[in-house]
Amino acid sequence: MTKNALRIDPRDNVAVALQNLEPGGEIFEGLIVREKVAAKHKVALQDFQQGDRIKMYGVVVGAATKPISAGERITTENLSHDAEGFEIRPDRKIEWKGPDVTRFSGRTFKGYHRSNGQVGTANYWIVVPMVFCENRNLDVMREALSEALGYDRTSHYARLVGRLAELKRGGAAEADLLAEPLPQEGDAGERLFPNIDGVKFLTHGIGCGGTRGDSDALCGLLAGYITHPNVAGATVLSLGCQNAEVSKLESEIERRCPGFDRPLHIFTQQSYPSEQTMLAEALKRLFVGLEQANRLEREDAPLTKLTFGMECGASDGFSGISANPAIGQVSDLIVQLGGRTILSEFPELCGVEQELLDRCVDNASAERFAELMRRYEKRAEETGSALHMNPSPGNIADGLITDAIKSAGAAKKGGTSPVRDVLDYPEAVRRDGLTLLCTPGNDVESTTAMAGAGANLMLFSTGLGTPTGNPIVPTLKVATNSQLAKRMTDIIDFDAGAVIRGEATIAEVGEKLLELALQTASGEYSPCAVRLAQDDFLPWKRGVSL
Repeated sequence: MTKNALRIDPRDNVAVALQNLEPGGEIFEGLIVREKVAAKHKVALQDFQQGDRIKMYGVVVGAATKPISAGERITTENLSHDAEGFEIRPDRKIEWKGPDVTRFSGRTFKGYHRSNGQVGTANYWIVVPMVFCENRNLDVMREALSEALGYDRTSHYARLVGRLAELKRGGAAEADLLAEPLPQEGDAGERLFPNIDGVKFLTHGIGCGGTRGDSDALCGLLAGYITHPNVAGATVLSLGCQNAEVSKLESEIERRCPGFDRPLHIFTQQSYPSEQTMLAEALKRLFVGLEQANRLEREDAPLTKLTFGMECGASDGFSGISANPAIGQVSDLIVQLGGRTILSEFPELCGVEQELLDRCVDNASAERFAELMRRYEKRAEETGSALHMNPSPGNIADGLITDAIKSAGAAKKGGTSPVRDVLDYPEAVRRDGLTLLCTPGNDVESTTAMAGAGANLMLFSTGLGTPTGNPIVPTLKVATNSQLAKRMTDIIDFDAGAVIRGEATIAEVGEKLLELALQTASGEYSPCAVRLAQDDFLPWKRGVSL
């Protein structure tokens, strides 16, 4: 590493520009830049001929489509996606020495203890529809409950519009309207139930009209939310004729949490004489349920009760260098401390399959991971697409020009610990340590699935800025660079930019991030996504509409 560029792995034959590089400048001894290379993009460290393979993070991330000279920029015009194949190696040896956790030995966090031994980092009541037909009824309940219970933050945008309307009625000119400042954001009212963090409404667009597989998966996902350690109770609205049947939901709840004893109120609209009758009863029972759930208070809990979901979105060319490895360090620390972590987004593991297979603790897990990756690729190809088409225009413009480059950096969120289990959507985490969960690369589908799998806190890295959150799981946003952290202070919780500047190591930044995560788990810090009510919920629809 120099102040200008970074060679991530000794096996790499390209480097990442840490700042804008100008032609004629020397970045490593004897290597002269031949053309302008923007920060976060890659520069060739040697001459390449057409077909030569290019490596980053020690793995193949592409192949040259034309000759490239040392010092030239790597672009979509001279590089195409390429990755090495993968196989299960029965003779692999799992040798892992975890990080030093002396600093966190004996630490606890203050959480909500459930009767089945789970511990929540928050305490929510959720309202969920079995089918999209009930979404309007959820909106009616939200309107009735949020302000009355003190969860509705007075919107400064609403007050802005009110002020504009007032000015318009007074005959204000267009220039005056456009010059009107945004009022300060108001505070939510005093909570009637101070130990309940909120009532969350998980509207969605499926439950009927699709494949039975999608409806079954929805029931599993909703069961994961209802039985989640961060959920005190749930209200379920069903129409009564949909594919996602209540009986299936109840079976999934029992399978995930035998003897489930938290409040669960299920209402089937077709069993009531009117919609008003059903909603009135649902509201009254929910109110009484909140009164009971409010009696629970935070108490000390061991770090073994933490399950962290690891996510990245709106990634940039620094994601795999700063924020993702820092999150990976947190993963290793939590695993070493006896907790659980989840790495998802299978399209963003394309090209690093061999490394993950070699980390699987048993052949069953390795075989399942390989099978899920191959099946995912096959399904993508059947639609006329492919996993290598995952990078977005924003990713590409900011230096992630092939899926293998993006994947090699994205996988760093999983740290270096052994893979203890491999799950398919919407299964729940069942083992300590690192679990791989099959989800799309879509931020919200992935975070939705990890919450359903049991994550009670999420770490989310972003290089370009994304506000993604979750209705019930506190989500910490980690910036890959300080420019973003300063520019988007309203959505960023933690700045990993010191790694890029060479002012801190991954280990140092990871420990600081874990400290913030523990404060969040104890309710001492409220992430930006929570304060903004960024309640993103998007079930994965794998099948077709019928």
